[in-house]
Amino acid sequence: MKTKTIITTILTLGLTVPAVQAGSHTENLVAESRGVVKAFFGQLKGELVGGIKAGGPAHAISVCNVKAAPIAMQLSKEKGMDVARTSLKLRNPNNKPDAWEEAVLKKFEERKAAGEDVKKMEFSEIVESDGKKVFRYMKAIPTAQKPCLACHGGKIKAEVAAVLDKLYPDDKARGYNAGDIRGAFTISKTLK
Repeated sequence: MKTKTIITTILTLGLTVPAVQAGSHTENLVAESRGVVKAFFGQLKGELVGGIKAGGPAHAISVCNVKAAPIAMQLSKEKGMDVARTSLKLRNPNNKPDAWEEAVLKKFEERKAAGEDVKKMEFSEIVESDGKKVFRYMKAIPTAQKPCLACHGGKIKAEVAAVLDKLYPDDKARGYNAGDIRGAFTISKTLK
């Protein structure tokens, strides 16, 4: 309970720490989470690059729409964790952050404003939920020059916007610049 109080204080005060760790078990969970994020990012990027090569950014949106959730579900099943993506500016409403994720995303924005490198930004803690201890982890997703801005930037081509409008009528994930926080990978695991 002391660790949770300290972590809550850190979040409340807005101190910039990359991760709060309470021993080797937590360190192992952080390391495992980093590996899962790397796998998720690698698989999704591969699908997007393939989609761009096959038909440009407009085609890649359809690929992402169909492939991202199954990649997350497969990794969740393989690793015994809940694996997803979320953002403060949603494209897919199914990726809406919970209260914990929203608080961490806001802290990520504060850390970025203070000069921290988005590529290295992560946060983890063990929280209590429904009487169980749950490991939570988030890793910021930086907006890269290419291919991110083709679908998330401020100047999106008409054919790309048309596909986005069709697949995501309530899309809020536009207007980003290179280096912005696009969102985050998020992982949770109930501990025994």
